[in-house]
Amino acid sequence: MGNGFIVMATMKKQLAYLGTILAGLMTVSASALDSQTWSSTLERISSGVVSIRVDGTRAFDTEWNISSQATGFVVDAERGLIITNRHVVMPGPVVAEAIFMNHEEVELKPVYRDPVHDFGFFRFNPDELAFIEPQQLELAPEFAQIGREIRVVGNDAGEQLSILAGTIARLDRQAPEYGRGKYNDFNTFYLQAASGTSGGSSGSPVIDIEGRVVALNAGANTNAASSFFLPLDRVQRALRLIQDEQPVPRGTLQTVFLHRPYDELRRLGLSRASEELVRETFPSQTGMLVVDQVLPGAPAFSDLEVGDILVRINDELVMDFVTLESILDDGVGETISIDVERGGDQFRQNITVSDLHSITPNEFLEFGDAIVHTLSYQQARHFNMPVAGVYVANPGYVFSSAAIPRGTVIISVNGQRTLNIDEMESALAKLADGEQATIRFFTFDDSQTSKLRVFHMDRRWFPDLRCRRDDQVGVWPCEPLANDSVLKPPVPGRTEFAADGDSRILKLAPSLVMVNFDLPYTVSGVSERHYHGTGKIVDTERGLVVVDRNTVPVDIGDVRLTFAGSLDVPGKVEYIHPLHNLAMVSYDPALIEDTPVRPISFSKRPPRPADKVLVIGLKSDQRLASQPSEIASIDAVDFPLSRTLRFTDMNIETISLVNGPDDFDGVIVDKKGDVVSFWSSFAYQGGRDLQQINKGIPVDVVKEMIEVVRTGRDLRSLEAEFSLTPLSNARNLGLSDEWISELEKHSSTQRQVLQVSRVVAGSAAEHYLRSGDLLLAIDGDTVNRFREVEANVQKPEVDVTVWREGQELNYTIATTALDGRGVERIAVWAGALLQEPHREMASQRGIESYGVYVAYFGYGSPATRYGLWAGRRIVEVDGQPTPDLDAFLDIVSGRSDREALRLKTITWNNSTEVITLKLDNHYWPAYELRLTDSGWQRFDLE
Repeated sequence: MGNGFIVMATMKKQLAYLGTILAGLMTVSASALDSQTWSSTLERISSGVVSIRVDGTRAFDTEWNISSQATGFVVDAERGLIITNRHVVMPGPVVAEAIFMNHEEVELKPVYRDPVHDFGFFRFNPDELAFIEPQQLELAPEFAQIGREIRVVGNDAGEQLSILAGTIARLDRQAPEYGRGKYNDFNTFYLQAASGTSGGSSGSPVIDIEGRVVALNAGANTNAASSFFLPLDRVQRALRLIQDEQPVPRGTLQTVFLHRPYDELRRLGLSRASEELVRETFPSQTGMLVVDQVLPGAPAFSDLEVGDILVRINDELVMDFVTLESILDDGVGETISIDVERGGDQFRQNITVSDLHSITPNEFLEFGDAIVHTLSYQQARHFNMPVAGVYVANPGYVFSSAAIPRGTVIISVNGQRTLNIDEMESALAKLADGEQATIRFFTFDDSQTSKLRVFHMDRRWFPDLRCRRDDQVGVWPCEPLANDSVLKPPVPGRTEFAADGDSRILKLAPSLVMVNFDLPYTVSGVSERHYHGTGKIVDTERGLVVVDRNTVPVDIGDVRLTFAGSLDVPGKVEYIHPLHNLAMVSYDPALIEDTPVRPISFSKRPPRPADKVLVIGLKSDQRLASQPSEIASIDAVDFPLSRTLRFTDMNIETISLVNGPDDFDGVIVDKKGDVVSFWSSFAYQGGRDLQQINKGIPVDVVKEMIEVVRTGRDLRSLEAEFSLTPLSNARNLGLSDEWISELEKHSSTQRQVLQVSRVVAGSAAEHYLRSGDLLLAIDGDTVNRFREVEANVQKPEVDVTVWREGQELNYTIATTALDGRGVERIAVWAGALLQEPHREMASQRGIESYGVYVAYFGYGSPATRYGLWAGRRIVEVDGQPTPDLDAFLDIVSGRSDREALRLKTITWNNSTEVITLKLDNHYWPAYELRLTDSGWQRFDLE
């Protein structure tokens, strides 16, 4: 019997083992079956999922102008309706295209974007699809359940149709917070799943194994590898109304609610009776809705308080967001009764439901590169202020020059109230181009205290428009901004200079003026917009003022001069030194009346190391400043090449001081108060960042520029960059003893020779000089200093003696006449700023002056979308050469909206790339700015 027991036990173990194997096989079989089902489902629905290229063409409300990619999916194939996120459809003007899985491309028109929740609709024309019949996906919010396995199907990180797996973990997550000033959803739960998604998967369908869309992908927490999905209740309602060609009413109390659990509700004062009623009626609920914010000025502001527990609306128990929003959306304009509990007491309030769309802006003003619109409910929540005032979505040129940032709410202009853009347009209509006005505003950082600034209206540099959304045509049609202004001449004034202390300060104070320069466009590699520095008056009759090129880097922009920190007058750019860190601006002497200005006096004695000097200048707050010092050395500058191809000084020896001031620029004076040098700010690029350093510019360079401006003659250049090489190095390079001796006799203290570093492309010197050549003489005169070269080449051609690889060579080289006009013409096309190639391209990188240079590109434009980056030159359009801007504009003129062009481009290192670009003539029309006898003027090219 014992043996039988053992046998039976063994058989039981074997049967159990066999059962385990069979169970495993069944599990594997079920897993394989699920995998096959998922594969079949994904294959079936994939034709309805699209990749979306979206260009937000203007900053608006919570969004910047930007080009990006996202995902959407077809929910009505017959009508061509696609669902995606609100932040993809965008609250402002947008241009979008859908790319189906077979790479067919169709244009999208925005149909609806929800004011609060993160969903919106695009429409496409189904007739434009020739090779695919997209699958229509079914919305099924009722199947969003905890533990349900899902797939997020979309354009993940720019990939076409990526599939990410996950499992729904929560149905009641609070809406994610993306930060103040940004778009944030509220008054809704979100679903959460363990599935990491990225920006490109915004708008992806979240499907179950049957292919039903149970949620809309909206955001992700990359740190926790979790995704946030928007429930579809409000989405489904909006879709039905859009399909019926009906408006989508949205109601609001301008109140934010949060869901709080019962334990917290008891601490807030929820009564036992209410809790029992709610728990009995809704046994699956774990909490109730509580007032988190009531906007000042809202209809509910005097009736609801933060911490109120919502119990009923119109005698119906309301425990969730879906019920709350259903009542509000169906009751726009009606009065509803709301029962709340507050600290254990019950209150019934009668409140009128507001139209959410009426407090969501749908038009904007564009002027001076700025974008403003009536404050939105979205942003008013962040300020905790009424939905009133004008919001600065983009400060642009006109407001950034006045230090008015994005996120500002304007409440008055010149004392005139501006609670909406109608009032804002009325206030702006009274301002002429360049006219000064005061502006009062709030900022995010200090929304309880208003600030007052002065800005100057711009009607010259940029278009001024009023644009309003039209969902029927899918664009924002624009009209010129109202303009009732009459240009007024500047008002003259006078002031006195106040100075004390050193007699040299008293002498120089009437010769120094603060120069402010604002640059409306990025040109010639210069991207910073606002500059200031100390100007030196050199001619009181003509009102000539010398500054450095880190104060006035180019000639396109607005100049203002402030005398004695008191009198502000307009100015203009007269001259941009093509070789050195100097520029000339001017003012109308009549505008300062008899203000006692005087020109600076130059020292006749050249500066020397160890000389005791005084530095005098103006600080940024326009206070006169001084600092004693001494000359440390006089050395050649050696700045690195600019990454952006902006001006960098070369071929000049500058003065360095012992602990010289770096917080102001101005002049260096001797004991008598005569100027021995200009203490100037030099800009250069160290790595990726722009650096600044103060150095002294010798007065002989300044005096030469003054003479050039007064006489109107050109400045001539040999067009080569040199470095200073010791004679010992020159001897090692094979320079003859005769020339060594000659150079020693030429300068006993500066035993050096000029060596060619690079030659300007396109110049005559390019055919004769090579890097490494030793420059010995010009027209028979020995030279070994930069200024000797510049002084000896002020003639049409010169005889040049160089030493190259053991030989003395002589060439007759034509010099190049350089003017000081700088940029005289730019064009804005397809969102790219175009200009003729500037001199720095030829001098720093050896790039010939051929083609059209891309100086800048606007975000959200065709230039951004198709990669027409700054730094390229366009040399062909559709196979036709474009040697200059005229040829380019002739070829592209008359092209229709959304027409595609083929551009051949060349980078700074001569790499060729052909790109295609599709025009957007509505949001990015072409225009040009030209320097005329009456100043800069803008001309439309369409």
